Amino acid sequence: MKNILFVCTGNSCRSVMAEGLFRKMTADRPGEFTVGSAGISAVDGFAPTPATIEAMEREGVDVSDHRSRRLTADMICVADKIYVMEEIHRRAVLRLAPQAGPKVFLLGQFAPAGGNAPDLRDIPDPIRMSEDFYRNVLAVIRDCMTKLVERL
Repeated sequence: MKNILFVCTGNSCRSVMAEGLFRKMTADRPGEFTVGSAGISAVDGFAPTPATIEAMEREGVDVSDHRSRRLTADMICVADKIYVMEEIHRRAVLRLAPQAGPKVFLLGQFAPAGGNAPDLRDIPDPIRMSEDFYRNVLAVIRDCMTKLVERL
């Protein structure tokens, strides 16, 4: 079973969206993956933002029970693949576990050409932004996740 980890800043928006979409997109592949998410600056135990919960509900995914987790070296070590939202997250992962380099990827590099985020590497943080911004970020993550899941 492959252990997949998604990482952002606070584990309340982007990585929650990515984890939820990954679970939905791989539901027909039971036993193949375990998936989780964490944030480099997260405080343990907080719910996703209301805008994240609402955006994911529109995708048919309930993330209301999710609780934030701060990224740890142990999480990095047990993960087979780590997908980060920004370059700063990749650097934070490597500070905690320098040997993890070969298994850390920017999720934005899976954005399909002509999709919602052509040539995008960093996925922008929607925290404290408009609902439209959240929807746009979710669309980018969905496009990336579609391509990622096809490759796994």
